[in-house]
Amino acid sequence: MLIALLSGGNGWHVRDLQRAATSLGHSVEAVDFRGMSASVPLASGARDWEAILVRTMPAGSLEQVVFRMDLLHAAEARGVHVLNSPRALEACIDKYLATIRLESAGLRVPPTFACQDAESALEAFERLGGDVVVKPLFGSEGRGMVRVNDPELAWRTFHTLERMQAVLYLQEFIRHPGWDLRAFVLNGRVLASMRRTANGDWRTNVAQGATAEPVRLEPAEAELAIRAASAVGAVAAGVDLLPGPDGEWYVLEVNAVPGWRALAPVTGIDVAAELIRYVTAR
Repeated sequence: MLIALLSGGNGWHVRDLQRAATSLGHSVEAVDFRGMSASVPLASGARDWEAILVRTMPAGSLEQVVFRMDLLHAAEARGVHVLNSPRALEACIDKYLATIRLESAGLRVPPTFACQDAESALEAFERLGGDVVVKPLFGSEGRGMVRVNDPELAWRTFHTLERMQAVLYLQEFIRHPGWDLRAFVLNGRVLASMRRTANGDWRTNVAQGATAEPVRLEPAEAELAIRAASAVGAVAAGVDLLPGPDGEWYVLEVNAVPGWRALAPVTGIDVAAELIRYVTAR
C-alpha cells in the first residue's frame, strides 16, 4: 500500500512512520502540506495514495489552512482513508470547538471563555476566579500558553492579544497535584498511556520539561479518554486528563495529530507500527 505522510517537513514522527511502514512492507511518501496543489478535473496520478496519515498542520493563512482541509475532504470523498478525518482535525485544531464538543458529550472541561476584545476578557477573568490559563486557539505542546493571576498582567495581556486580532481563549486554572495523564486512543481503545509530572512548572507537557512514566489507566479513566476521542470524531487521539482538587477528572485537550516521541520509549509500544497496521487493515 502507498501511504502519504502529510507534514511540514521530515521530522522525527515522519521518520518513525517511514521506518514502521517499510518494516511492514508498505511504501510511504512524505509530502509537505505547503507544497500541495489540486486541479479540476482531477489530474492523472492523484489517486495513487491509498491512505493519508496527517502528521501536522503547518502554520499558514486562513485561506491556506482552509485549502488544505479542502484537499483532505476531497481525498476522503474519493475513497482515500484519511487519518484522522478532516472533520476530526477541524474540531481538534480549534480548541474552542473541541471544548464545545467535549462538554456537549457530558465530559467535564475547565470553565472556559472565548471572546475578541480585552474588556470582555477582563470581566471573564474575574468570573473565573482571577487565575486563568490563556491559550492560543490553535497550538500544541503547551507553547504559547500563559497563566495569568494578576489583574495588571491580565490587562496588559488581553489588550496585547486584542491588538494582534487574536481570539482571547481563557480557561479557569485547575489546581492539580502536578501531574496529568496522556492516553493514546486508537480505534476505540487505549493503546498506551503515561503519567506526565511537571518539573517546577504548572504545565505538564513533556515538551516543556515534564517527566514521563508508564501507567495503566483505571477503567473509568480509560472510558473517559475513549469518550473524549469519540466526541470529536478522532480515531487516533492523544487525550489529556487532569485530576482536579477533589479527585474529579477534567478533559483538558484532545489532539487529533498526537505525538508519541515520549510515549513510545516510556511504554515500550511501537505506536508508529500500530498506526500503519490500522490504516492498511482498512
